[in-house]
Amino acid sequence: MKDLTVHLNEEPIYNIVYSDTFEKLPDLILELGSEKRKICVVSETNVASLYMDAILLSIKDCCSKAIQFVFPEGEQSKNLNTVKDLYEKLILEQFDRNDLLIALGGGVVGDLTGFTAATYLRGIDFIQIPTSLLSQVDSSIGGKTGVDFDSYKNMVGAFHMPKLVYMNLSVLNTLDNRQFCSGMGEIVKHGLIKDATYFNWLKDNSTSIENKDMSILYEMVRNSCIVKKNVVENDPTEKGERALLNFGHTLGHAIEKYMNFEYLHGECVFIGMLLATIISYNKGNISLEDKKLIFSTISAFNVPILPKDIDIEKILSYTKNDKKVVGDKVKFILLKNIGEAYIDMDVTSDDMRASLNELLKLDNYEI
Repeated sequence: MKDLTVHLNEEPIYNIVYSDTFEKLPDLILELGSEKRKICVVSETNVASLYMDAILLSIKDCCSKAIQFVFPEGEQSKNLNTVKDLYEKLILEQFDRNDLLIALGGGVVGDLTGFTAATYLRGIDFIQIPTSLLSQVDSSIGGKTGVDFDSYKNMVGAFHMPKLVYMNLSVLNTLDNRQFCSGMGEIVKHGLIKDATYFNWLKDNSTSIENKDMSILYEMVRNSCIVKKNVVENDPTEKGERALLNFGHTLGHAIEKYMNFEYLHGECVFIGMLLATIISYNKGNISLEDKKLIFSTISAFNVPILPKDIDIEKILSYTKNDKKVVGDKVKFILLKNIGEAYIDMDVTSDDMRASLNELLKLDNYEI
């Protein structure tokens, strides 16, 4: 599969490299700079048990020293306490600005490692090795890093570009179905906001995707990376177009917090996209046919059903603390059509409340 290059101000910044092994990694690290540098591989318990030994063995001859930092898996570790522990590890190991961090894992690992790299000694290099479908197509690309603060999602963060994104696509074989379907949330989003042809391709190939046909998965991952790459190149620090990538995230993040992170991020994005679709329809943007098509496509990916007794007002209150709030208004992403999203600053609490009430009345999200 052909690699991609991400640009900033039309200058090449880093490559997205596709492989089915970790064999290319040492040579790519050496291309980045001195072989004398120390490397810290950051991961979480589950991913580390699968891939840490392979990564450490792979990089042992391309650095002066390789160490590991492993924290408990899950969103609950994505906080400043874990960052503090990582800072202490790097200080004790005498890491300096010439050294390197590797994020080995999903979005939690990538976001936390990237934030640490952005802030340790005012910035050191890091590499993304995303191991979940969600992180391969979304969080590993674009340089957005961050951690949660007092359960507020990604409230503390920085923009810090990786030096390399290395994707070993064979790791998708180890994902359980729930994690895999979570990753599909961001993938379907890419089609809905930017590429109707891609959305229809996803719908037409949904059976092959669920069966993890690797040739289809390779094409899907690369196509989603192209969408994400193009958006972040046009708007690297989210001043405009990049906000479209937040489609489904305003209410999705609120639901993620309300459910105490028992639902996966991609699952909440799926639910948030259903709610944003309802609001888009209620505002007269999309047709009933498109609304039904979006619902049927999303519901095919095992999206969890919201409890009927959820506290709608509490969910709405969480949207007020979202980092996308501007003044007293929420920067909400809606659809004009399938494949065309826009920023709407006039979505009210009543609009969101109506969408939640409608969704809760549906059986299995069927219109």
